[in-house]
Parts: sequence; C-alpha cells; structure tokens
Amino acid sequence: MRQSVRDSLVVAKRNLIRMVRIPEVVLFGLIQPVMFVILFTYVFGGSIQVGGSLSSQDYRNFLMAGIFAQTVTFATAGAGAGIADDMHKGLIDRFRSLPMARGAVLTGRTIADLAQTALTLVVLAGVALLLGWRTHENFGKILAGFGLLLLLGYAFSWIGALIGLSVRTPEAATSGGLIWLFPLTFISNAFVDSNKLPTFFRHIAEWNPFSTTVQACRELFGNLPPGFKTPDAWPMQHPVLASVLWSVLILLVFRTLAVRKYRSAAA
Repeated sequence: MRQSVRDSLVVAKRNLIRMVRIPEVVLFGLIQPVMFVILFTYVFGGSIQVGGSLSSQDYRNFLMAGIFAQTVTFATAGAGAGIADDMHKGLIDRFRSLPMARGAVLTGRTIADLAQTALTLVVLAGVALLLGWRTHENFGKILAGFGLLLLLGYAFSWIGALIGLSVRTPEAATSGGLIWLFPLTFISNAFVDSNKLPTFFRHIAEWNPFSTTVQACRELFGNLPPGFKTPDAWPMQHPVLASVLWSVLILLVFRTLAVRKYRSAAA
C-alpha cells in the first residue's frame, strides 16, 4: 500500500510538472468554463424562469452550480486524451518496465487532473463572484459543496481513464470523452428547472448523478430561487447523500474497470 501511494504521487508530480511546462493546456481549460458563465449569464439571464422568479440575479445564482459541475465533468475528456497520448507514445510501456505498482500510473494521472480541476474551480468561482454570483450559507457548507464537485470530478476522471485506455488515438479519446457528456449535462437540472422538462426527460434528470450533485451544491450554497419546488424523486430530496453515493459508486466501478483494462492493454 505504501509503495502504491508513493508511486502514485510520483506519477502525479510528473503530470503536474508537464502541465506547468505546457501552460496553454491549463489556460484553455480555464477559458471554456468562463465563456459558459458569461454567455449563459447575459444571454439567458432574465429569459428563463426558475421557481417563481424571472430575475437575472436568481438565475445567475441558480446557474453557477450547474456550470461548476459541468466544468469538473468536462475535464474527463482531457484525462482520457492524456492517457491515450501516453499509450500512443509508448510511455506506458516504459512505466511497465519499472518496479512500480500497476494502478499507480492511472491513480497519479487522475490526482494530477483533480489538482487542475481544483485550480479551475477557484478561478471560475472568482469570475462568478465578479459577475454577481452570491452564496447564502456558512463557509463550511460552501466548502462542502466544492468538495462534492471535486469528488464527482475525480470519479468521472476514471471514466475518462477507461475511455483513454480503450481507444487508439488521443483524438478518439477526446471525441469519446465528450459524446456521452453532452446528454448527461443537458438532460439535467444544470441550466433549467427540471420540473419543466417533458416527463421522460424529467425522470432521467432527477436520477442523473450530475443533477444530484448540482442540486446538492445549490442547497449548500443557498442558491435555490424563491418559489422553487424540489422534485419528489429521492435523489432530489436527499441530494447531498445521493451525490456522495453516486460518486463513490462510479469511482469504485470505473477504477476497477480502468485498472483491469490497463493491465490487459499493457500486457
């Protein structure tokens, strides 16, 4: 166990150094979510009713949890592309020749991606505050909300790792990492009140792990708009617990599958 932890941290350090030496990767990762915040705030603010309010300020507060969650999940595509690139260049074969824990390569990569995601959230939260986003709960609950976002992002990074190990090129990993994220994030409560969705899509949104984390963050940030009716589905009634359960389940399942795939793909 000690060797596995040590090897994972060494690989994580390698990936963090690589990010510092290629700053455009981090920069572009920051630009996209900032664009989403600005566009959704000023294009849709005041046009979409949430709860009983058409206020642009209420929509801005409602929106930010969805943007935060979208940011951490979209980082999945980058994680998959990075692992696919290492496979394509033969770096994974070099790691295999070293006396190191097998799962350390993937764990180190996902830890580094988590650090980049945390940096992105800090910058994004600063931009959101400048644009007028406000929280209405104590500091502990706000930190808990961001903790749930990072847990969801880390769990999803293992889905990206599995995709990266299952394709032949980084380009394919990027496409494969995004194609399933769009329905996941848009059939949800991220940008609109899920109560207003058609019945079929509403049920999907209410049991969506992405929606669950968004709902949990809105409660922890105090960003539920006036007159908002919480859906009756269990995950929406107990979003914090449901978010933790979903994230842990995804993490356990996809870490197991990714490590197994790594062993067979590198064999």
